[in-house]
Amino acid sequence: MQLDKFTDYALRTLMTLAVRAPERVSTSQIAATFGVSENHLSKVATQLAREGFVISERGRNGGLTLARPADQIRVGDVVRAMKRNDPVAECFGTDKSCLILPACGLREPLAQAQDAFFATLDRYTLADVTRSRRALASLLGA
Repeated sequence: MQLDKFTDYALRTLMTLAVRAPERVSTSQIAATFGVSENHLSKVATQLAREGFVISERGRNGGLTLARPADQIRVGDVVRAMKRNDPVAECFGTDKSCLILPACGLREPLAQAQDAFFATLDRYTLADVTRSRRALASLLGA
């Protein structure tokens, strides 16, 4: 499976917040750090807030903070929330127009692969993937 940019930016945002916690970080700071569109990152931040991963505060001293401790945020949960259960192949979604669908033997292996992908991600928390906090902070300019 490949992560889309939206999910990738969500993970990078959460990692930044974990490294800089309890500091509030603006979306413009995060966007500048990674060289990504501030508009796109704002949409990511909105989704992260909607899903309960971050708290977003507006205003002069506003910004993002983690909604709960990093050790309580599972990477698999974040990816599921951001990808909004995008199917691994068309036939897993609403499009059932594939000619070979009735006899296809690929659906089961793909379903198992997707399950294994999320099972692996579920074993890691945001705290696990930010253990190199000092090195990450240095790279993030924090």
